[in-house]
Amino acid sequence: MTSITDIEAMIARVALRDRAAFAALYDATSAKLFGVCLRVLNNRSEAEDTLQEVYLRIWAKADTYAVTGHSPMTWLITVARNLAIDRLRKRKPETAPPGDMDELPASAPGPEAVAMERSERARIAACLEELDEGKADAVRSVYLDGLTYQDLATRHDVPLNTMRTWLRRSLIKLRECLTR
Repeated sequence: MTSITDIEAMIARVALRDRAAFAALYDATSAKLFGVCLRVLNNRSEAEDTLQEVYLRIWAKADTYAVTGHSPMTWLITVARNLAIDRLRKRKPETAPPGDMDELPASAPGPEAVAMERSERARIAACLEELDEGKADAVRSVYLDGLTYQDLATRHDVPLNTMRTWLRRSLIKLRECLTR
C-alpha cells in the first residue's frame, strides 16, 4: 500500500524531474485520478485524454506542491478535477442556431447506433460473465468505478501483486473473448 509519505516523496522527486518517481506516482494514483475524470466527464475517451493532461500538469507543477500535512491525493485529485471541469466547460454548447428547426440533425443517436451499442454492451457483459465472479467484480471496480489496485487487494484480501495478476489475466481473457 502506498502511504501519504510515499506519495509526497514521489511528488518531491518528480519536482526534481525523476522519471522513475513519475512512473511510480502514475502507477500508484492513475486509477483513482481516472475515476475522478470519468465521473466529471462521463465520457471514457475524454477522461483518458484528460488523465494524460493531468500527468503533464503534475510533471510541470510538482515543484509547487507544498507538504502541509494533508493528503497529497487531495492535491492530485484537485488537479484532475479542475482539468476535467475545464474540459467539460470547453464542450460546445448544444444550442440551436437561429433558423428553421426542421433543418437541424437529430441530437440523439439513430436506431442503428443504439442497436450497435446494445450489441457491444451485451458482448462485453457476456465476456465478463465468463470470468470468475470476484475477478469480474475486480475488473468493473478498477476500470469503471476507479478503485485502485490496493483497494481491491484489500477488499478481496489478497496481496497487491496477486490482484495485478488477476486483472492482467482477466483483461487477456476479455480480449480473447471479444475477438471471437
